[in-house]
This record gives sequence, C-alpha cells and structure tokens, in this order.
Amino acid sequence: MAMRSLFALTAIALLSACVGPPKGARPGSRPVAVQPTGDLKQCAARLERQGARFALLPDKSFGGGCTATGSVRLIAASVPVTNVTAIRCPLASTLTDWIQRSVTPAARSAFGSPLARVETMGAYSCRNIVGGRGTGLSEHASANAVDVSAFVLADGRRVSVKAGWNGNGDEQRFLRAIRKSACQQFQTVLSPDYNAAHHDHFHFDMGRGPYCR
Repeated sequence: MAMRSLFALTAIALLSACVGPPKGARPGSRPVAVQPTGDLKQCAARLERQGARFALLPDKSFGGGCTATGSVRLIAASVPVTNVTAIRCPLASTLTDWIQRSVTPAARSAFGSPLARVETMGAYSCRNIVGGRGTGLSEHASANAVDVSAFVLADGRRVSVKAGWNGNGDEQRFLRAIRKSACQQFQTVLSPDYNAAHHDHFHFDMGRGPYCR
C-alpha cells in the first residue's frame, strides 16, 4: 500500500561495485514472492516520520541470488527522487536523510536556489560485479545500492556528477561536499575519483565497509 512517505581496503568496494550490464532478473527466471523479513514495517514508520513518499513492495526472489526484499519504491524525500523503483528500506531511509540534511542545504548555499529533484540511475539491478578482483553479485542485486547522477534546482539548473565533477568551482565544491557527507552515512561511497566506471554517478550502498572514494 502507499504511504508518506565512509576508509577501508579497495577490495571492499569492489564487492559492491555497480559496473556491468544492468538486468532485471536472471535469464529464464521469474520473480517469486518470498516471506517478508519482518523489519519492513518499522522501517516504513521511520520513512513516514522523515516525510518521505514511498510505496511498500512485496518481497521478491528473481533467481540466481537476486532479490528485492524489505524494499520500497521511493518517490520523494523532501523532493522527488527519480527511478528508484525498488530499494531496501534502510537504504531508502539513509538516502532520504542525506538528501534532507546534506544535499538540500548544500544546494542552497552553493547556488542560492532550493533543491527541486534528485535523479538516479536506479537501485535494484540483477548484475554481477565486473572487473577488478571482486566476484559475485553486486549490492544492486539485492536492492542494497543506489546510483545518484544529478541534482536539479528550483531555478532550472541541473548539476550532474558527469559534467559537474570537473565543472565550475561551485559545482565542484557542491559535489565534493555532499560526497563527504555521504561518507558519514553510507557504508560504501564511490565517485568519479574511484574509477572511470563512476564518472557519471555516485554509488551508495549499505553493504560491507566503510569505504569512501
């Protein structure tokens, strides 16, 4: 139903990297409903208190170890958040808190305009880790990671990670400030400083860490 809704070894980050072709499910598999974890109700109440807009989702197993359990569709934090169709509720709550407490004031301070929207590349995707020494499934395969790509201001300006990381001074300072704050909240934070695969987004997850790059 609908409701209102940091440093360690490089290997740790590789275990949650978000490169590789996105997939919805393993070939030939069909989503299967599984038993809820029992923690979703409490987390949903926290999202409600945060003022987020979201919808609860049924637990699903997609085969090959890919799951979306205890997850929600996140519609808005203090502002709309795009493309987050399935994300584990604790990650959604942390993302909401980061947007409200860090991104929103940083945007106003850097650009003199309120934050209007946060754009993402999504959260759940049934994919393996590709490259480096990491093997196995990405945190995305359990809806425990989200890729944030851009921030839209009320005056119409769009600050993307891709263009802004090496953009003008205000954009660079803003993006580095919010990455620093993210490192205090998420277990793994990967940015364009990590590798070329992250040139256009921030990867956040609540897996093993802390790791911030």
